Amino acid sequence: MPILSARGLTRDFRGFRAVDGVDLDVAEGSVHALVGPNGAGKTTLFNLLTGFLAPTSGRIEMAGVDITGLPPEQIARRGLARSFQITSLFPQLSVLEHVELALLGARARKESWQFWRSDSLLRKHETRAHELLELVGLASQMKDTADSLAYGRKRALELALALALDPMLLLLDEPTAGMGAEDIDRTVELIRTVRSGRTVVLVEHNMNVVEALADRVSVLQAGRVLAEGTYAEVRADEKVIAAYLGATDAAH
Repeated sequence: MPILSARGLTRDFRGFRAVDGVDLDVAEGSVHALVGPNGAGKTTLFNLLTGFLAPTSGRIEMAGVDITGLPPEQIARRGLARSFQITSLFPQLSVLEHVELALLGARARKESWQFWRSDSLLRKHETRAHELLELVGLASQMKDTADSLAYGRKRALELALALALDPMLLLLDEPTAGMGAEDIDRTVELIRTVRSGRTVVLVEHNMNVVEALADRVSVLQAGRVLAEGTYAEVRADEKVIAAYLGATDAAH
């Protein structure tokens, strides 16, 4: 049984069909990439899977349970975390405080109790926060404020915040967007590290990143799945070459 599946998933916006009858199966423990040209429907599909949009029609299941139309916080409680879509960090809070707050919030959601920020409560999560910061390569910057971090390091912090939920399913929306080569390489290695024991779904434009990480690739065009397979299989698919990969692969 796939850990995440969609059947006939459709989303309309005032007469425009952004996602058109998508079927998707994500195997447990895999890295599954969603790729396609601009306007293909990747972001809309991502928002449907994570509960930020409700589908016009269709069904989404996670671990065999229908989650169609559930709000993001309820989907998160079931073990799905979305990273790299955080609108803003708290500029003057330290890196460590961010992760401690995320751990405190995760505990509150699981145990259904209201939390507030206090130093004593935050300190209870300090050990695990250190472990997560070590995992994402931010241990040496844990006392720095969020606004002092370079762009790639802010992305790493956002990933640590998602991992604080201890998710079984991690969805990453363009994790290397806007990064230079050094940060891209670091992020690829980071995703390889954190995928252990988890399933990862990522939207990604950089095909070198997709080739390095993805076990399975779904190519979208005009809101539909044009092709699916391994990177090598979709790379050789004539429809995919015509729609999207040709120019990218020529430079690959």
